[in-house]
Amino acid sequence: MIKKDRIKDYVKRCLEALRKLGVQDGTMAIAELNPHSGEHGLFGWEEVNEIIPAVEELQAEGYPVVGPIGADSVFHQAAIGKYNSVLSLYHDQGHIATKTLDFEKTIAITNGMPILRTSVDHGTAFDIAGTGKVSAVSMIEAILLAAKYAPYFTK
Repeated sequence: MIKKDRIKDYVKRCLEALRKLGVQDGTMAIAELNPHSGEHGLFGWEEVNEIIPAVEELQAEGYPVVGPIGADSVFHQAAIGKYNSVLSLYHDQGHIATKTLDFEKTIAITNGMPILRTSVDHGTAFDIAGTGKVSAVSMIEAILLAAKYAPYFTK
């Protein structure tokens, strides 16, 4: 599923979504897929055959993107401001990083829709539903984030 054209499409869509949310400056990093970016095929060829060519083409087209950057450090680098965003190449790769920073305040934004959609990022929590252990922090954060970004979704 990691293909050059798909990476390019996702980068362009993500950068447009960031612009829509008011993020104008900075560089997007693309996380590596394989350990040590594949070690020239020892751990996989996706970086060599798909990711690097996608990054090179995007850069030639003027997109502010770099990568692949080691997944074990790219999120820290973004957290300290080196990158304004990170494109994760699979679901849990990005979720691990954000949930480690602040589990209850990690909020999902669904892009590519005509409306703004925010939601809690921790899942359904069926295991604690009805027990009195549920925290409202994530729901409150999702609502606050929707309120913050709502002006960017008016016509």
